[in-house]
Amino acid sequence: MAEEKTTHKPLHNLVPEETREHLQAAREELRKGYEAMFPPGFLEHRRAAKRELLLAARSFLDAALKRMDEK
Repeated sequence: MAEEKTTHKPLHNLVPEETREHLQAAREELRKGYEAMFPPGFLEHRRAAKRELLLAARSFLDAALKRMDEK
């Protein structure tokens, strides 16, 4: 039996549509502000650094789980 893939939106029913629209607009304006404030390439480097930190965390967790399984 194939699994049905659904999009999980936990706040979709709790947060009014108008509020979500304002939050989206605020996010876009904040992004534009970052782009204007920082030199070109900064946001790409920040994203790459964030990705590397997440990969390091995953590696750390994988090693911890492996040690637990070996015991």
